[in-house]
Formats: sequence, C-alpha cells, structure tokens
Amino acid sequence: MIKPLSPVLPLKLSDLTRQIQQSIQDSFQGRQYWVIADVSNHTFKAETNYHYFELIEKEKSSSRILARIAAKAWGNAAVNLMNFEKATGQKFKSDIQVLVQVAVEYSPAFGLQLSLLDIDTNFTLGQFEQQRNATLQRLLAENPGFIRKEGDFYFTKNSQLPFPAVLQHIAVISSDTSAGYQDFVHTLEHNPFKYLFKVEPYFTKVQGELNARPFLNKLIEVFNSGKNYDVLVIIRGGGAQSDFLIFDNYELSRAVAKFPIPVITGIGHQKNETIVDLMAHSSTKTPTKAAEMLIAHNRGFEEKLLNRQQSLLIKTQQLFSLHSRTLTDLKYQLGRDVLNLIHGHRSNLLSLSGLLLVQPKMILNDQKNALEKLKTQLKSASRLYFLHKNGQLDHYQSLVKLMSPENILNKGFAIVKMNGEIISSADQIAEGTALTIQLADAEMETIVTSKTKK
Repeated sequence: MIKPLSPVLPLKLSDLTRQIQQSIQDSFQGRQYWVIADVSNHTFKAETNYHYFELIEKEKSSSRILARIAAKAWGNAAVNLMNFEKATGQKFKSDIQVLVQVAVEYSPAFGLQLSLLDIDTNFTLGQFEQQRNATLQRLLAENPGFIRKEGDFYFTKNSQLPFPAVLQHIAVISSDTSAGYQDFVHTLEHNPFKYLFKVEPYFTKVQGELNARPFLNKLIEVFNSGKNYDVLVIIRGGGAQSDFLIFDNYELSRAVAKFPIPVITGIGHQKNETIVDLMAHSSTKTPTKAAEMLIAHNRGFEEKLLNRQQSLLIKTQQLFSLHSRTLTDLKYQLGRDVLNLIHGHRSNLLSLSGLLLVQPKMILNDQKNALEKLKTQLKSASRLYFLHKNGQLDHYQSLVKLMSPENILNKGFAIVKMNGEIISSADQIAEGTALTIQLADAEMETIVTSKTKK
C-alpha cells in the first residue's frame, strides 16, 4: 500500500525564480567570460539602441546546434558594437562568428541571458585574414601555370594581358540596383574628352559568399558571348566587409586569374584588396575610379598621338629649315659657279671672235689661190684631154669607114636579102626562093635553083 506524500507547501513562481536568480548571482556575479559563438536572430532597436540576438555553437561536421542562449547589448556595449563595425567594415548581424565578452544574468521576467560587454575586433579580422590567406595559398599551389607570386605581388595570366590601344567596348558585371554601376556609366558618358564607350552590362548579385556561383556564371556568359570586348569591368558599391567575401571565393578568383580579357575591378572596398583584385589585370577602389582609369588610358593614347604629331611637326620644320639653308648655300654656290662659267666662256668667245675675224680671210685667200691653180690646171688638162679624144675619134672614124658596107662591097663582097632583110645563114633559103643580090654598083633579083651544103 502506497503511503500518501507528506503535504508540501507550494511556492509562487516568483519565489522560485528569485531563488534561481539568487543562486546565479552567487555563482556568476562579478564574473565575465570571453566566448566564441555565432550570432543568430539578431534585431536592433534604433530608438533604444538595443541589440537583441542569440549566441549559438554549431557542430562543425553537421552544423547541429550544440548550445544556444539569448543575449543583449545596450549602452556602452552598443557603442562597442558600432566601433567594431567601423573597424572591420563588418555589420554586427546574424550568421557571423564573434569573440565577445559577456556576463551571465538572470531576470525573473526575461529568464536567463547573456549581457554583451565587449567584442574582439581582431578576432573577426583574423578570421577574414586566415580564410583569405588559405584561399591565396590554394590558388598558388593548384594553379602554377597561370598564377605565381614574386615578392608581395601576384602575377596571373590576366594581369599579363596587354590593354588594347583604345578601350571602347566594355563588358560590365554588376548589380542592376547598384549605385556604383550608375556612377560608372555616368562618369564614362560625361568624360571631358567626349570619348565614346559602348557598355554592355551583365547583371547579377554582387554580395554574399553564397552568390559566388551565379557571379561565376556571368563571367562564363561574357566569355561565351563571342563578342570582342576590350575589357571586363567588375563593379559594385561599398558595404560591410562580409559583403565582399564573394570576391575572396576560390573558384571566382581562379576564373578571373585565367580570364582571356583584361579584367578591371572597382568594387568599392577602401581598406584591403580582395583576392579578385589581386588576380585581375588592374584594380581600383571604386566604380568611378574604374571609369576614370578607362578614360585616362584612352587619353594617354590620344596624348601619344598628339605628341607624335607635335614631334612630326617639329622635325618637319627642322628638316625644312635644314634644306632651306642647304638650298640657300646651293643657290649661292650655283650663282658663283655660273658667273665663273660665264666669265670663262666669255674669254673663250673673245678668243674665238678674234679668230673668226682673221681666220676666214686667210681661208678664203687660200681657197682663192687653190681655185686659180685649179683653173690653170683645168685649162691645160682639158686641152690635152680634148686633143687625145679627137685622136681617138679620128681612129674610130677610120675604123667605121673601113667597116662600112660600101667599102666592103667595093672589095667584091655582096649582100643577100630575102624579103628586104639581110640573110646571114643558108638555112633560111630554100630552092625556088626569090633573093636580092646587092653589089657595089647594082642590085639583082634571082631565084635559087639549087642549094648545096658546105
């Protein structure tokens, strides 16, 4: 048989909570603790300057929550949080790990909670730096073909690419709501030199480490576009340091390091360079500075052209001046040589004129004497010539007389004619042919009665 419990007087809840409060005060009053924990469920009441949040600890392998406790910060602690945000560039918010100084408090109305007294800035900065250094070491170790470090400087395939002489066709990766993008475009469009730029945006989220993959996809989209961009610009406005963790992402930094188009960054991070800044061709602090860099590059090219133009003008003027002096010298020398030549030819002409006045008379006189001599010779020769020719004519005349038909007929010869023509061969004569026989003193007609060959 079960005995009934002895009657116990019940307590009010407030009495119990006061006992709990007294016990906690006895154990924790005046004691402070430095605790590493993650911030969760953070809210901030600006009108009272109160921060309400939870501190939690997760198991690394499974992210299972091992511990959870409510916490608050106000007064001097709220000021310390504001100083933390200024020093680190990191907003005090959910999902960050911190090292905080806390005191244990218990209130019967609000229960057990921790009151934040201070926060270690160096712990948060150290976490960022450790993560960043680990990523840099991995990039160097796994990608020796296009990432190397010499001293304090990183050299990548992208950083070694030459800029085109003029930068005009620009691809931009940014957020479509970014004021930095608007500043970038405004600076380009209102540049003082009236340069024209063609800007093609590729919009995506540009903050938060979880958005690294969509950002990388935009980088791939630029590459696959097939467009001949002169440069790729990555821009965003300012923000907390945790907002820039996307630009410390390993895969994104690796893609920038080997990207085949020069990459310029202007992500609004005033304090430290991100890893993407180190892997890119050139880094600037803000979107406006990135735009000014493009303008300055084109201005440098124009100034080179202007300087070459000025140099060409100066050298042309110097060349003209040199050749002008040379021509002047040649003109003087030519004038002097011409005068000397004219003087020399004048002397020759005077000599020739003297010869022309005397020589023709001598020549004419010699030719006159020669003509007189020739005339005498012609007279003597012609007389002898004609005497000789007259003797020849007399001889020929005697021969002609001797050979004349009359003289031959007188010697007893006869001329035989047939039909009025002289016959020199008997072959033309047949029996019965009528012939004419001419003698020296008469002609006779006869008929051939017979012919005998001899």
